[in-house]
Amino acid sequence: MGTFTCQLRIDSLDGQRSLETEALVHTGAAFTMVPASQLTKLGIEPFDTVRVSLADGSIVACGLGRALATVQGRTETTLVIFGADDDVTLLGAYTLEGLRFAVDPVRGRLTELVGTL
Repeated sequence: MGTFTCQLRIDSLDGQRSLETEALVHTGAAFTMVPASQLTKLGIEPFDTVRVSLADGSIVACGLGRALATVQGRTETTLVIFGADDDVTLLGAYTLEGLRFAVDPVRGRLTELVGTL
């Protein structure tokens, strides 16, 4: 399966500050991750800490915050991980599902999520 990127806008919950960035679409990541310094500039603060497993198998504790995420004109409140300042921004499964997107890995694009009941 290939990887691809998409444009992601992260806004503070009050909508007063925003960040436009390119994000790596990563369905293996539970949450969206943004470098901590960028979230702090938006006035987003951690409300909790969550343990996450990294690609190398190590487990680290990261701050967890709330923000608005917008992709392709769809906006939703989401959880964001405070990443290291040199980390790439990841668009994770929680945000993708909240925005009602599925991933087409063959074509490298997001598609409409058809829900199940």
